[in-house]
Amino acid sequence: MMKQKKVKFASADEAKEFVSIASGCDFDVNVFYNRMIIDAKSLLGVLSLDLTKILTVEFDGENTLFEEFLERKNPMHAVARERLWRLSR
Repeated sequence: MMKQKKVKFASADEAKEFVSIASGCDFDVNVFYNRMIIDAKSLLGVLSLDLTKILTVEFDGENTLFEEFLERKNPMHAVARERLWRLSR
């Protein structure tokens, strides 16, 4: 069963880390943005996307390290962290 996760990268370095981790997966991983479908294991492909936008990652397999990374890059988690930070000030 295909899984989909939303991600947003804060920098090209985060995108490079994503590609590195995705490359360690023994299943296909794709990134979707608008009508473009990019192989997530392609550094040039991922860097060609607009990294300021929310991207959709689709994969069909299990890899704990990869899924934990995706959770950390979930844009909703970033919004929640920012709100908590603002409330704590």
